Amino acid sequence: MAILMGLDQHRAQITTAWVDTATGEVSRARVAPADRAGVRRFLAWFRGQPLEVALEATTGWRFVVEELQRIGAVVHLAEPADTAALKGSKKHAKNDRADARHLRELLMAGRLPESWIPPAHILDLRARVRLRHTLSEQRGEWQQRIQSVLYHHGCPQRGELINRAGLVWLAALPLPACVREQVATALAMIDALERQLAPLDKELRRYAHRQPGCTALQRHYGIGPLTAVTILAELGDPRRFSSSREAAASPDWTSPCTPPIGGARPGICPARGRPRCAGRCSKPPSAPGGQARPTTPTTKRQPSGWVATERACRSRANCSSAATTRCANSARRPCNPHDLAGAREALRHTDAPRPAPAKLLPPATPGRPS
Repeated sequence: MAILMGLDQHRAQITTAWVDTATGEVSRARVAPADRAGVRRFLAWFRGQPLEVALEATTGWRFVVEELQRIGAVVHLAEPADTAALKGSKKHAKNDRADARHLRELLMAGRLPESWIPPAHILDLRARVRLRHTLSEQRGEWQQRIQSVLYHHGCPQRGELINRAGLVWLAALPLPACVREQVATALAMIDALERQLAPLDKELRRYAHRQPGCTALQRHYGIGPLTAVTILAELGDPRRFSSSREAAASPDWTSPCTPPIGGARPGICPARGRPRCAGRCSKPPSAPGGQARPTTPTTKRQPSGWVATERACRSRANCSSAATTRCANSARRPCNPHDLAGAREALRHTDAPRPAPAKLLPPATPGRPS
């Protein structure tokens, strides 16, 4: 028999709730401060006992998992979104004790949606890859700031600025002193970021050339050293996926090793539980009586005689995928049975040219501008 524990982690404190399956005794405790030394002192109580712990994969989970593995505990890393979905639709007051108890109960019932725990070398590689990604994003943001400042003062557009020709062109612009100060600050920040990026790029490229998995990935078209390292860092061990389709369809490569729980059916809005189109439509079904709500058609209005064509236009305006996907709103909207055949014919070929209206405009009167 083992001790089953749920652990709710925060920056200031860690709340735990556990049950001894041999005696049935239920206990709880709070660890503060929530640092490595505090966690180590708390886990000393359970040294030498069979222990299984469930905690969510939120910020700070790494050092807690390392301390748990240090005393020989079995660690289950829960996927946060799926764990919250298992609480159900009934609203309860959220507190740390309830969250820790919820994790413990899911672990006891065998319903905990688990995430993969990468080994230490993958976590270190992932940290370097994400650091490079953050620095690269910040460099792009500073470049966009320069472009926006120049456009704000009416300067001509130029695509590339961070090269020799772009810097010469930038220095020759007649800019006010305040704008020159903004541009100089942005260029200094870009230079500092590039100095930090250079050793990271060199280290990651060197790793990609000597790692067998990255070397195999680079044989595919469009995958270079940095992309291969990123795939390895985020995907990790691919053997936890049953097929390549499952790996590609996973929303986050670091999770989950169990199928998602509580996913909404396609075409259903989980917030309101109301059918929705697969296209851009987000309006509820029309009110009874056959009168459709006013919409803005995407095509030119036709004369009133062409009722079927106008209804087809409105249907396309409500659902952009009406030609290929069934629209929940248009399927439920009541329609006139006399116009049903014409509406089906108009929707059958949505990309075909529409027939000219039967009612033509009267010819222009001679002597008057048409």
